[in-house]
Amino acid sequence: MKKSVLLFTLIFVFFLTGSFTEHNPNAWSIEGTWELESFYNYDGENVIDTIKKSDGYRQVKMYSKEKIMWTRYVPDDPNGRFGYGSYQVVGDSLIEIIEYGDDNMMKALDTMRNFTFELIHNDDSFSQITVDSDGNRTFSENYKRID
Repeated sequence: MKKSVLLFTLIFVFFLTGSFTEHNPNAWSIEGTWELESFYNYDGENVIDTIKKSDGYRQVKMYSKEKIMWTRYVPDDPNGRFGYGSYQVVGDSLIEIIEYGDDNMMKALDTMRNFTFELIHNDDSFSQITVDSDGNRTFSENYKRID
């Protein structure tokens, strides 16, 4: 009898904890492939200007479970740009830690590797907003999900 109660308790706990840790299919995830659509300039809080991409400009970000890779093509720049690293979404913040990239990115990494953005999202889009040292919004990149 004791073995039956113990077995029942273990099975019950297994199913109970499994239901709490199941992946929520309705939860938003940044995992996937995203393409830049536009930029915003802010007055500290509100959008004051929307800047569309120029013709031929393309920027794509790919987020896997823990890694990010981004690439940018600008028609007037024959070298292109890219970066690779890890990321975390913590509350309403997106934190990217870039490990390596193109020549210009590697030069920038000498001074800064961690990039923290305010994150605003819905099902198929997100904005990563740069915030100054006083907490004022300054600039954002706005992405749409393509995969």
